[in-house]
Amino acid sequence: MKKIIALFGIVALLMSSCSVSKAVRTQRNLLSGTWVLEDVSYKDNTGNFSSILFNDAKDICFEDSTWFFRDNNSTGRYTLSSSSLCNGGDRYIRWSVVDRADGSTAQLQFKFIDADHKDIDGGLGYRLNIASLTPTDMVLESNNRVDGEPITVVYRFAKK
Repeated sequence: MKKIIALFGIVALLMSSCSVSKAVRTQRNLLSGTWVLEDVSYKDNTGNFSSILFNDAKDICFEDSTWFFRDNNSTGRYTLSSSSLCNGGDRYIRWSVVDRADGSTAQLQFKFIDADHKDIDGGLGYRLNIASLTPTDMVLESNNRVDGEPITVVYRFAKK
């Protein structure tokens, strides 16, 4: 009988260690749905900047892009409009929220998948710090380096 109780205790411990925290569940629920990326800017930097984001397109192509996050299977997509500077269309992603062990800001991570939900970049992915997240607004940030100097790209979203 003691072995059965111990076994149930171990199983319960393993199940609880594999589950996501309440904070991550809350953020996943808030993220779920459709968002519009209203602005891409560069924090605490002066001058004109232009960059290729996510090895995909110029930063200007992401402004007014639509992002969709499906909570129940962690898939989604973002859609860029076509223009002379931008190759428009859907980019499919698998996403998650990472609760960082050091207590710092949680992160949105994603990687590219095809329409059949298969990885297309050999596991290459991206992490963005969740600077703020409410039911209507979201600000994500990514820390990068340009010519050896730190730069923070800021992505401002509004819920559609």
